[in-house]
This record gives sequence, structure tokens and C-alpha cells, in this order.
Amino acid sequence: MHLQYEDFEKIMNIGIRLSTERDRNRLLMTILDKGMEITNCDASTLYLYENEELYFKYMKTLSKGVSRGMDGERIDLPPVPLKEENVCSYAAIHQEVVNIPDVYASSRFDFSGPRQYDSLTGYRTKSQLVVPLANNENELIGVLQLINAMDEEGNVIAFHEQYEIIIRALGSMAAIELTNLSYVEALKAQIYSFVEALTTALEERTPYNALHTRNVEKYASLLADYITQLHKEGKSEWTFEPARKEQLMLAALIHDIGKMVVPLSIMNKATRLGSAREKIDDRFTLLKALYEVDMLRGRIMQEEYEAVMADLEAELAFIHEIDVIDYVDDAAYEHIGSLSKKQHVKEDGSVLSYLTAREVECLSIRSGTLTLQERKEMENHVVMTSRILEKVQFYKGFSMVPKWVGAHHEYLDGSGYPNHLKGDELDLETRLLTVVDIYDALAATDRPYKEPIPRKKAIEILKSMAEKGKVDLQLVEWLDEALEKDAEIHENGGSYDIK
Repeated sequence: MHLQYEDFEKIMNIGIRLSTERDRNRLLMTILDKGMEITNCDASTLYLYENEELYFKYMKTLSKGVSRGMDGERIDLPPVPLKEENVCSYAAIHQEVVNIPDVYASSRFDFSGPRQYDSLTGYRTKSQLVVPLANNENELIGVLQLINAMDEEGNVIAFHEQYEIIIRALGSMAAIELTNLSYVEALKAQIYSFVEALTTALEERTPYNALHTRNVEKYASLLADYITQLHKEGKSEWTFEPARKEQLMLAALIHDIGKMVVPLSIMNKATRLGSAREKIDDRFTLLKALYEVDMLRGRIMQEEYEAVMADLEAELAFIHEIDVIDYVDDAAYEHIGSLSKKQHVKEDGSVLSYLTAREVECLSIRSGTLTLQERKEMENHVVMTSRILEKVQFYKGFSMVPKWVGAHHEYLDGSGYPNHLKGDELDLETRLLTVVDIYDALAATDRPYKEPIPRKKAIEILKSMAEKGKVDLQLVEWLDEALEKDAEIHENGGSYDIK
């Protein structure tokens, strides 16, 4: 046998493919398929080394149409223990290539297993080439067993010695790439453990925010999968291949990590006044007592006292109402202004105002529960998120996460924060995170400061924001479609699955 130029070209192309493959399972299948292709053999088995045993990963026999493990299913065969009488174990133990011309004529190893298989299936195992897969640090990854090399006429022959070097070399390249992939997986696992640790810290501070993080991850995944499906149907120029989606999911999980520095009094502020309402209640109780003293001492008449008592009751009821309503209209805003001027003057001239300046500010909030200063502190979580993530050395596959996360409160028209980015300055992933983040903020059922908004109404609000140039209309429409499809599937007892 003499290798031709075409053979070397094929080998080099296989080596290049091995070095660029980033999917572990496809890499393993490539080892098996290309090993069979190079040696023109009929069958093969790929074992992986774990816990001092060799586990069946893939099995293929062309003449019998047998292919096992290729779809990810586990092969229900017991693992092979590392005992020298087994040819695969011997190759693994000594990291040595074993070439057997005819297993029936060899007494070097125990071939009772192949012979039993042959008797049951009618197959005839003859030649074997067993190659250990070891990386550049001589760490065993697995074993490739090639069976029944064939000549051009399809006759079973022995494996040529030249194949020993070729398959060993390709096996080494593959093993190194597998090791590199393992390192990458370890880095990813480390990053995810970091994210889980931070998420746990958020959960301990305020449970609703942890649920928000999981919801944003869920909606981002749903929308990314829907876009990928549309791409397959020729309806979207965008798609989320596994690596891209994986990076998006990490960004979704970590997008609010800066909220760890936001005071809980702001994070969990359910009403305009928050905890200050109790102080107002106590103050009004004191005011009633002071006016009663004034009446008893003759400073005010009975009729005036009764009028003041009625006014205090009415004003306190008004305060309670304003504290929890969704929006303060002009009439209520003016009433708050009048109330802010009311006060009790004691006999010694000291003054007790009905409301403090801080309480007036809180009650005067037109919409929501946060004052301008509180809102600035809340918005600062994006800056803090970026600062925290600046300290993290991200694996290159996650290098875009800090950028996407740091801009998820930016708007297309530049009116967002913190850097007022706009238009093409915002990546697709950033725009997607913005849409799903707003959607969950509207539709969430566990926020202490608001009632949930129905899905359709939340989408309408998002579409209105899109019409004003703030968010991506196409993403809003696709989110609406993805949510609708997901709801239909769940009603039928299924689950959303991209094919």
C-alpha cells in the first residue's frame, strides 16, 4: 500500500475539520466516521474512558445497517473493565496501537465477545485496528476500535501498518481537541456557577427579582428559538445558533446583577410612601390629640374642633388613597400641594406640619412609586452591573455579555440610560433583552408595587413604545407570536420545541 497525494489531502482536511469542530458529539462521530473512511473498514466502536472503565459511545456496522449512539441515545452495554486480556483495555492501559489480522487466529487476547456476537448475528469479525485516544499530556480520552478492513473488491483484509500511524495521529488530534473542549466546558461551568452564586444572593435580598431574572431568561430563550425557526422558514435574516443563544442566555441571567447594591427600601417599595405611611398615621394621631388639648384649653371652640377632626380623617383617607393608586391626576396633585401647607401651631409657637417635604415628594409622584432620586438609584443598577462585570474575565465565547447587559435599558431613539445609545449602536441581543425585560416588568405577577398587566395589554404597551421609536417593533411582534404559540402548545399539554 502506498499513500497517494489525494490520501494526504484527505487526511489534512480531516485534521482541519477536527481542529475547527466545537461540538463534542460531532467531534466524536467524526473520529469514528473518518477512521472508517480512511481505512475502508466495515465496522467500528468508539469507547470513552471514565472511572477506570471504557464506555460504549458509538457503534457502527455498514454491512448490517447498524448505527447506535449517533442520536445521543445511551448504548445499553456494560462498560469494559481495564483488564489486559481485552484488546481495547490493553490498548488503553499501554496507550499502544494493536493491529490484529484475524481475531480467530489470535490467542493474544480474549476474543470470546466478538465470537459470541458473530454466532448470534451471522457476522464474521476478522481484522481489528485498536487505537488509544490520548491528548498531548498523555491523558487517555478513549479508544477507537476499527473492524474488518476491506480491499477494493470488498474482501476483508488486515489493516495495513501505515494506517496505525495515520489513525494514531488523527486520534491524537481529536483527543487534544476533546481536551480543549473540556477546558472550554469547565470555563463555562465556572462562569455559570458565578452567575448562580450572584443570582442566589439576589434571591436572598428580594425573591421577586430572582423570578424576574428567570422570566427574562425564559422569554429570551422563547424569542430566540422563534427567530431561529423563522430563519429556517426564510422569514428572518437572523438566527441563534447554539453558541450565540448560549451567550444570550448568560446575558439574560446576569442582566440585573447590579441590583445587589440598590437599597431594599427602593427595590421593594410597593407604594409611594413605603414605610413612611406608618409615621404619617402616627403623626395624624398626634395631631388629633393636640387639637383635643387645644379644645380643652379653650384655644378652639367645639365646632372648630369637630371640623378639624373631620378634616384630619378626610385628609388621612386621601393620603391612603394616593399612596396606592396608579396615577396622580392634576386635581389630586393640587390637593397634595394644599395639604403640604397645613400645620398645627402649638401654644408656644412651635409648628407641626401635616406632612414632611419628603412625604409630599413621594405623594406627588405622578406614576409609579419611586421619586426622581430613588429612580436614579434604581437606574444606577445598570452602571453597577457593568462595573461588576468589568472585573470578570469572560471566556471569549461570552465576551459580548457585558456589552449587551450594560445596554439593556437603552432605547433606539437614544432616550434610554445610562449612555443614551441608539439605533445601530444596539446589537440585536441588546434590543431583544430590552423587549423581554420590559415585557416581564409589565406582565409580572409578583411585583410588590403593581398589579400584573395581561399579556395582550403588555404587548400593546410595547408596540406603543415601538411606534415612538424606543424599542424594536419586529422583535415585539415576534415576541407576541412566540407567546401566542407557546400558550397554544401549553393548552394542548405540549411544550414549545424548535425543530
